[in-house]
Amino acid sequence: MLLPCSHAISEEAKSTQEKVIYHVDDSTNARWALMLAKTYLTHSPDAKIVFVTYGPGVDFLLQGTKDKRDNTYDSSISELTEEGIEFRICATTLDARDISQQRVLEGVQVVPDGIHEIVRLQTQEGFAYLKP
Repeated sequence: MLLPCSHAISEEAKSTQEKVIYHVDDSTNARWALMLAKTYLTHSPDAKIVFVTYGPGVDFLLQGTKDKRDNTYDSSISELTEEGIEFRICATTLDARDISQQRVLEGVQVVPDGIHEIVRLQTQEGFAYLKP
């Protein structure tokens, strides 16, 4: 039996634009998540996509970080940002891990707390949640 669910979603969030959060909390999945987001835009070019990262998931949004094939993420992040994808990184994680915000890639927004950002996007802006 399905129970009714009540959500406080604004009228703006009820628009027909697809809005998706890609939650990354482990950078070993980052290359896969980036590919999925790019593919998503191919099928839904008007979609709003936001990556939210915290914990070990922030690493791919730091200058000089390389994937398992020894490639940096810088150009991929820059390309996807130009296509309208947004990247948000958790300040709480940066502080806890003693990572300077100056290491964050250009175009990446630092938010106070990654978990709260995910909840805010879902409940206040009507985003769908994906965990690659």
